[in-house]
Amino acid sequence: MAKKKSEPKKTEAEQQESSLKRWLKERRITEVECLVPDITGNARGKIIPAAKFSHDYGTRLPEGIFATTVTGDFPDEYYELVSAADSDMFLRPDADTVRMVPWASDPTAQIIHDCFTRDGRPHDLAPRNVLRRVLALYESLGLEPVVAPELEFFLVQKNTDPDFPLQPPAGRSGRPETARQSYSIDAVNEFDPILDLMYDYAEAMELDVDTLIHESGAAQLEVNFEHADPLSRADQVFLFKRTMREAALRHGIYATFLAKPMENEPGSSMHIHQSMLDAKTGKNLFAGSKPGRQSELFNHYLGGLQKYVPMAMPFFAPNVNSYRRLAIGEVAPINVQWGYDNRTCGLRVPMDTPENTRVESRFAGSDANPYLAMAATLACGYLGIKEKLMPTEPLSGSAQDKGFGLPRSLEESLLALRGSKVLRELLGERFVACYTAIKSKEYQTYFRVISSWEREFLLLNV
Repeated sequence: MAKKKSEPKKTEAEQQESSLKRWLKERRITEVECLVPDITGNARGKIIPAAKFSHDYGTRLPEGIFATTVTGDFPDEYYELVSAADSDMFLRPDADTVRMVPWASDPTAQIIHDCFTRDGRPHDLAPRNVLRRVLALYESLGLEPVVAPELEFFLVQKNTDPDFPLQPPAGRSGRPETARQSYSIDAVNEFDPILDLMYDYAEAMELDVDTLIHESGAAQLEVNFEHADPLSRADQVFLFKRTMREAALRHGIYATFLAKPMENEPGSSMHIHQSMLDAKTGKNLFAGSKPGRQSELFNHYLGGLQKYVPMAMPFFAPNVNSYRRLAIGEVAPINVQWGYDNRTCGLRVPMDTPENTRVESRFAGSDANPYLAMAATLACGYLGIKEKLMPTEPLSGSAQDKGFGLPRSLEESLLALRGSKVLRELLGERFVACYTAIKSKEYQTYFRVISSWEREFLLLNV
């Protein structure tokens, strides 16, 4: 009797494709949202009928989506930044990111896609690939970074006229907040219907939202995510922003992640807790023998943050509005001081058990692209490890008394980034050139706008 031939073993890509198709079929998906995080951290892509969805480079997008400003313009150097033919990128879905779209009327899936060149190389302008590029450096050292982001945002009244200032919305009591309500349970409960919907959406999408608190601003909230690898956490922040905006819109208000949306309210941040594991043992390599005594690796990492964060600020504060948050008097960092449980410092080291030793970077605003903010902070720490840098002494008083040590505007921060050869090389020369060109164009566009302040105080007085 002839032996039955064994079927050839499926490759990892084929196994992922089979698993993905089974997932879509089991849920009777009719449409697939093919998502690509752009430079600002917003979703671009295509919506495809599930029957036509392909796992293997079946979708394309022009690479110009990564050379577009937030206003939809293009930098003057556009054809120096993208290929002369303005070519397509080839998209491939990351099967680990497939989720339902809980607010869609028909069964719809959303999948984050990675971008590749025609010859199969990761596209160097894609923010997700920039983060992967940095993570590969840690992998070569046998290290696994772990992060936990904390994301703040405001709920505001619908605002269809940009000339009018934003206002806090009325909660279920019918009255908008007027007083500071840090950590107030009742203030959170004012928005129960919106937040219940947000949690329903988050559960359906398997988002690892850990805790929710009311921050100090009127209708300002914060969500914390469980700690995990940086790529998955960036994906979660990216997806959560879509989710929160949708939940708020369903109740007739906006959720905004603008860093400083209202003149007399505090800004919104994205604090990033960071630790480092041994890739083989899973041990926290930042830990010392007891709280307040960290490892040499921790010191080098922290030293890298102190040295390079000022040059990486365009990724933490990417918009002209970002620098309104980073001002004296705001509860936000203005320098690179660090301290134990010191929230006035840009780098805070929570007092915890040795196995939970970590550093909290407080520089990024909620408007930052999560992929680029995480890539930048890890790049700074990596350079500290490679250069064996050491941090300053911890600060016990107020870091605000130490004055500014960060760029004060988008224009100033872009100059600092362009001047850092080592950061440019680490993140990718072409990517940094493209990013700085986009942000320079945005700054020029902003600078052309004449503000109401100028009309009020300068029109008849100069």
